[in-house]
Amino acid sequence: MTDEEQIKGIIRAQFTALKWGADIKPNWPSFEAGFTEGAYLIPAKRPAKPISVFDFIQRMEGLRKDGSLESFSEQEKGTFIKVVGNIAIALAGCEMTENKAEVTKDISAFLLVKTNGEWSIAAQAWDVVEDFNALA
Repeated sequence: MTDEEQIKGIIRAQFTALKWGADIKPNWPSFEAGFTEGAYLIPAKRPAKPISVFDFIQRMEGLRKDGSLESFSEQEKGTFIKVVGNIAIALAGCEMTENKAEVTKDISAFLLVKTNGEWSIAAQAWDVVEDFNALA
């Protein structure tokens, strides 16, 4: 498997893990497994405030359990990857559906590192967009 294929697999696993509804629970262990220890996520809300993977999971799980987000899914809409040695960057377009109604688009930027032949996410930031032109 090429580096690009491995990285696309990690990103797809993240999107797949963040899915829940009436009969589906999120796969938090799978989501967490894609990150390096100490990785940070930077949500779209500004001012930018990095949060740990643990804190992100706790926030999303809280929204799920209190009913604010009864359902959630993400669908990848395109990915750009650049690998240089043991580091890589990736931009991934995603369409999010919240509570089976509200659809938004975002682009996530990933910083990835390769250790002992395995890629993982060191940081991820995202922003809401109108379209996916940045991926072109």
